[in-house]
Amino acid sequence: MKSASGYDLTPLTSAEVEKLAASLTPEERHVVLHQGTERAFCGTLLDNKRDGTYACRLCGLPLFRSTEKFDSGTGWPSFYQPADPEHIASITDRSHGMTRVEIRCARCDSHLGHVFEDGPAPSGLRYCLNSVSLEFFDKGNDPFDRAAELRGRS
Repeated sequence: MKSASGYDLTPLTSAEVEKLAASLTPEERHVVLHQGTERAFCGTLLDNKRDGTYACRLCGLPLFRSTEKFDSGTGWPSFYQPADPEHIASITDRSHGMTRVEIRCARCDSHLGHVFEDGPAPSGLRYCLNSVSLEFFDKGNDPFDRAAELRGRS
C-alpha cells in the first residue's frame, strides 16, 4: 500500500507503534498517542523558517513542506496543504463541546493536530500542528522512514 508519492502507508501494528514510542517523553506520548495538545506559542517548530520537510515524529512519514508553512498567529505551526494528502487521515472530533477535524498520520495513526477552513489560498485550509508531533528535516536530507527501517523494508 503506497501513496502517490511512493511512501509505504501500511498501518503499523500496536507493537511497532510502542517500539517507536519508547523514546517519547511523557508530554510527547500524551500528544502523539492520546490526542493531547501542546500549549500555544511553546512548540519548538513554530518559528522554524528553514527550508525542508516536516515528518511524523513517530514513524518518519513526510507530511508537510516548509514552502506550505505560514504564520497563522495561533501559536502552532500551520500549513495550507500537506506534501501528500494520502499521508494525512482525518477524523471527526467532537471533544470539548465543538466539532472539528482531527488530523493523524495515515501510517502510524499518531495525533498531529486539527485542520480548519480558515487558511490562505490556494486551499483555504489551515492545518494546525503540534510541534511535538513533527520532526524537521533540512532541505537536502530526505526524511528517513523509521517504520520501513523497523520492518526491514526498502
